[in-house]
Amino acid sequence: METPKTNKDLLVDGLKTMGITLFLLFLGPFILHAGFSNPDKPLYIPLVIAGILICGLAIYFGFKGIRTIMNSLFGPK
Repeated sequence: METPKTNKDLLVDGLKTMGITLFLLFLGPFILHAGFSNPDKPLYIPLVIAGILICGLAIYFGFKGIRTIMNSLFGPK
């Protein structure tokens, strides 16, 4: 019986996606804080919207990265 092997290319893609997630996890709250701390500035609304969108992207890329890593470990070979 052959032991299952990890798809290394798919694993690297998943780890790259998790790297993007890590970057977005820091960038989103940073932009939100910059927006919320300057409510009287003209860029208040665009910064808050951009921060919320980046936080949403971080969640999306996190799930996508975890799914890719799981497929590389347990998916079809």
